[in-house]
Amino acid sequence: MRDDLPALAAEAYVYGFPLLCDLGAVERDVKTSPFNVFIHRRELATPGPHSTNANLDLLYSTAHLDMSGGPVWLRVPDTGGRYHVVQFVDAWTDNFAYVGSRSTGSEEREFLLVPPGWAGREAPGADIIRVPTMIATLIARFACAGPRDVAHVNALQNGLSLERMYPQVPLDGLPTPQAGVPDELCFFEGLRRSLAAFPPSPAERRYQRRFAALGVLERGNSPYPTIPRELRDVLREGLERGRDVLEEAATSGHALVNGWINDLHTFDYNLDYFEVGTLDTPEWTIADRDTAHRMRAVAARTGLWGNHAYEAVYPTVHKDPHGERLNGTRAYRIRFEQPPPVGARWSLTMYDAPQSQLVPNELDRHSVGSQTPGLRPDPDGSVTVLIQHERPADDANWLPAPAGGFRPVLRMYEPDATVLRGEYRLPPVAPA
Repeated sequence: MRDDLPALAAEAYVYGFPLLCDLGAVERDVKTSPFNVFIHRRELATPGPHSTNANLDLLYSTAHLDMSGGPVWLRVPDTGGRYHVVQFVDAWTDNFAYVGSRSTGSEEREFLLVPPGWAGREAPGADIIRVPTMIATLIARFACAGPRDVAHVNALQNGLSLERMYPQVPLDGLPTPQAGVPDELCFFEGLRRSLAAFPPSPAERRYQRRFAALGVLERGNSPYPTIPRELRDVLREGLERGRDVLEEAATSGHALVNGWINDLHTFDYNLDYFEVGTLDTPEWTIADRDTAHRMRAVAARTGLWGNHAYEAVYPTVHKDPHGERLNGTRAYRIRFEQPPPVGARWSLTMYDAPQSQLVPNELDRHSVGSQTPGLRPDPDGSVTVLIQHERPADDANWLPAPAGGFRPVLRMYEPDATVLRGEYRLPPVAPA
């Protein structure tokens, strides 16, 4: 038996984690809604257990594609200049296309989504988007200016549609692991089945050959129900190592500017498939595949289905300039000498810590930003936001904080080049 098998199994865990994480999320969703149909979130979140990391700037519509039945038509409505994006994510969590304000404009558009191996060349009246894997996910985001705007956004959501070209063809659905596999080897069995169902690019297939000794490249019957105990112990050890490696990578190495965690390149791991709206350039791709695989696993672990930074960035902050964790027992100010430079909009949203839920308050205000009525600039054009628990006498620029720990998140949609180059420095959240 090879001495390096535990290390190889740990590597396989990190490599395969995004694929199985994605398919697990798809499986949970399709238990309540079918493939190739948009499901809409119709209301903005309110404080409560379902508001964890809630985005108050957007309403979401999500569809999981099963391309095994052939091409699918996608129609996106005219949004009248409103910010929107439809993000395309393959089974490996690679963002391979973006349709929306930044990339294709605001007018009504039609696209033909085609599966791997499709031989067609033309789609009259529509653009072709090639989907790299038979299972993929679409996430549509529409800007919403608050509760009074919800009905308008719902109408736009209704304008989204998916239509199968061959609705009579049955769908393959998700792969199912073989029965009889020991519990501690279910990860490898799931990876084996998924690697067969969703082969990646030729370059990635060559990379995968290193895992042959683990059995994950076996076709047909699973090797794991009858695997020797010695090898079973080795694979279990590798799984434990892999989990430790991923947790360490997910909780360290973040880029910090004035206390803000803002890694602009978390989602740059796609190296092979670039359709409309994606940037195949050196600054937006991680050339080393080992590094890209690790970043892909961290992204799936910490922010599944997140955007590239050139579409939107979401920096967050936990501590003040003195290294103290933010807490509502103190008052803070954040002064933007220049409002965050964006092509669409920006917002600063308050969450409690550690639950990351919206915070009830007497103004029912959970974020401030470019769309906040009455937000006042300073005489020099800067914007100062007051963050504290008690309501101040002048609450125009007040972002209410909980009585205990909290963390704000700044969201910038279509960020300016100065943000993407790291030239725009976020100001600290400083004690008042």
